[in-house]
Amino acid sequence: MALALFKKGLRISCCCIAATFLLSACSPKLDWRVVQSPQERYSALFPGKPDKIQRRVSFQNQELLQSLEALKIDDDIYSISATQIPAGQSSLLPILMMQLQDSVLARAKALGGEVISEDILYQTAAKQKQASKEFWIQFKSKGTSEQWMRVRWITRIAPDGSIWIYQISVLHAKAIPSEAKTFLSKEEYSNFFDEFYPE
Repeated sequence: MALALFKKGLRISCCCIAATFLLSACSPKLDWRVVQSPQERYSALFPGKPDKIQRRVSFQNQELLQSLEALKIDDDIYSISATQIPAGQSSLLPILMMQLQDSVLARAKALGGEVISEDILYQTAAKQKQASKEFWIQFKSKGTSEQWMRVRWITRIAPDGSIWIYQISVLHAKAIPSEAKTFLSKEEYSNFFDEFYPE
């Protein structure tokens, strides 16, 4: 029950934020800037000034801190979400990771979309290379809209024993002239992923 409520709350939050950016009247041009998020223990390079939302949610009798930094530019939404699992609650990690990934990957597959994955290396703030996976996703629709996404999930253990889960993504809400991986690997997207540095 708690898992279902968490999933519903996460979906509603993401949809509300996405709708806010989609309805925004004007879009800034690319204006790359380093954004420091010391509470969430990362720095990132955004192509403009992102908006930030923070909240606390209940998940399996635990209170989790969640934040979302996001920015809409034309047909693209750049976003970084961070969820903190309290120290001593590492057993929640596989459940929560499955929940976060299924909310994206399972939805795409259920709609007949395409999901491409690739093993990658990312760099931490301490210049260490760590392994992760990256996904390029096509969301199919019965209507005329078409969406494409590039996303990766990263987990890091903080000095206090808590665990941070990061979801770094770009959602492109328009048809593209090539495959998702080629299109979403262009410099304006790769900069965003390559310059994310968790502590």
